[in-house]
Amino acid sequence: MEQQKLPNATLILVFGIISIVTCCCYGVLGLIFGIIALVLANKAMKLYAENPEIYEGLQNVKTGRILAIIGIVLNVIYLILNIILITTFGWENMQDPERIREILEQYQ
Repeated sequence: MEQQKLPNATLILVFGIISIVTCCCYGVLGLIFGIIALVLANKAMKLYAENPEIYEGLQNVKTGRILAIIGIVLNVIYLILNIILITTFGWENMQDPERIREILEQYQ
């Protein structure tokens, strides 16, 4: 019997990579891709555990899952950092580089 590829194995890998690459988009976009990749990876790993002789491509799923976890962690850290900066300096001040420079000079 010919082995089939695990469903969404390539998509999981791509979403895991995208979650890391887009971590600088305020932490939201990459977080969405990371969570989707993690959910799809868990489903694919359950499917593989039920019938390991039918499916191939588990390595892509494992790699995508690891990348998704790393992406989620990076995005959560960046999101928390953004929330701290916005609550500390205010959204209006964050938009003006001159104002940020003035505020940072006051703290030094």
